[in-house]
Amino acid sequence: MSVGLSHYLILGAVLFAISVIGIFLNRKNVIVLLMAIELMLLAVNMNFIAFSHYLNDLAGQIFVFFILTVAAAESAIGLAILVLLFRNLRTINVDDLDRLKG
Repeated sequence: MSVGLSHYLILGAVLFAISVIGIFLNRKNVIVLLMAIELMLLAVNMNFIAFSHYLNDLAGQIFVFFILTVAAAESAIGLAILVLLFRNLRTINVDDLDRLKG
């Protein structure tokens, strides 16, 4: 049995659904929210790679490099903000960030 395009698309859809469920179910921990967003980006990247391979076009694979670059920058900035919030508030609970309203 060979692995076709539909298998990759189903796997990408499952990963995307898991990340959406992770975002909606856990809105308290910022680290879990960042991980769910990264999982969502990786699911989209899997679809880009699958279609790029299926269509014999390198544009999708090149676009994945840009997405990974943005995802790495987003993770670095998000974790830096998270460290600063923890230093100031001693918590990473999203509900406790309401005190930051100005």
